[in-house]
Amino acid sequence: MSDKDLIESGDMKIGWVRSHMPVLSIIRENFEREQPLKGHKIAMALHVEAKTAALVEALAIGGAEVTITGCNPLSTQDDVSAALNTRDNINCYAKYDCCSDEYYEAIDKVLDMKPDITIDDGADLIFKLHTERTDLLSDIFGGCEETTTGIHRLKAMEKDGALKMPVVAVNDAMTKFLFDNRYGTGQSSWDGIMRTTNLLVAGKTVVIGGYGWCGKGVSLRASGLGADVIVTEIDPIRALEARMDGHRVMSMAEAAKYGDIFVTTTGNVDILSKKHFEVMKDGAILANSGHFNVEINLEELTAMASSVRTVRKNIKEYNVAGKRINVLADGRLVNLAAGDGHPAEVMDMSFANQALCVKYIAETKLENGVHPVPHDLDMYVAELKLKSMGIEIDKLEPHQTEYMEGWDCGT
Repeated sequence: MSDKDLIESGDMKIGWVRSHMPVLSIIRENFEREQPLKGHKIAMALHVEAKTAALVEALAIGGAEVTITGCNPLSTQDDVSAALNTRDNINCYAKYDCCSDEYYEAIDKVLDMKPDITIDDGADLIFKLHTERTDLLSDIFGGCEETTTGIHRLKAMEKDGALKMPVVAVNDAMTKFLFDNRYGTGQSSWDGIMRTTNLLVAGKTVVIGGYGWCGKGVSLRASGLGADVIVTEIDPIRALEARMDGHRVMSMAEAAKYGDIFVTTTGNVDILSKKHFEVMKDGAILANSGHFNVEINLEELTAMASSVRTVRKNIKEYNVAGKRINVLADGRLVNLAAGDGHPAEVMDMSFANQALCVKYIAETKLENGVHPVPHDLDMYVAELKLKSMGIEIDKLEPHQTEYMEGWDCGT
């Protein structure tokens, strides 16, 4: 594809999602009028696809100089990257299927602009700032973190006294994790799995590793597609919840014997490893919806395999003692590495939160540490989303508010 064709393709993708992101569009219009980010330099490491591009555009239109690279080697869409590089005040260094060295070189290029605000999906930018680019920390106002895995890293840094900048936990906004993690991951993971395999889900046994908000979403959609769902968990309350939601619950050691399709959603390492591969069925399909490619232990699987071959785009077949074990997208985020990521209507809320939190960081002197998204911003995003959907809700009458705030009305 020529450069011109790449740019045209990227422009079409960005235009399509922008028309389905009404909340971010309102914020973009406000940013264009008010210029709240004028003079700021924003460094970003996110999945470079069309919805992300809509966020980048909003920040640049709000006055910022923006540099961006990918947060996963397989999630960048090169046409979107090319289109972004035609925009004023935006530089994009992301490319699809880059090697590890290229990935971190691009992160360095993003940081070379000496940012004062960062936006991360997985905390790789912040990790780099705290290890190899510490000279830049003194100029940082703060950062935003998009995903659960990144929040885990940042809270571990905070606990160890290692976090030297303020970070807003955008992932933990209710208008993010209740919708993006559940409905976004639920739909987009199966989109990636089904378009990659072109196989039926109905009638199959699907094993979901983890029953957090992502696991709940993937399980919900698997049930809707007609699968028999097994959930594995370490948390007794979540395990109970999964059972009450109608799913079978057991250890992964047991579930590995029954699964036709496995989807990991924990954010932890070695959810599927040698002891599980050994007992899996012939033809088992393994996919990961966690941020990093560590949930499926591919080193152990490779060592066990007598042969490895690509049988279809984004599917590698490992022959283990005569059994075929199929891994999708090299164990990386299946919804982005083998699909288009979350639906635009869901990312509308997530990226509206990102944009508003960047403005909040620019206007507020925050102490070092992990900070919640201000409640009023969260509610504002929800209100705008409801309005865009034509939905009106009730409001408390004064006497109802008085009753709820009182203590003297008994039985």
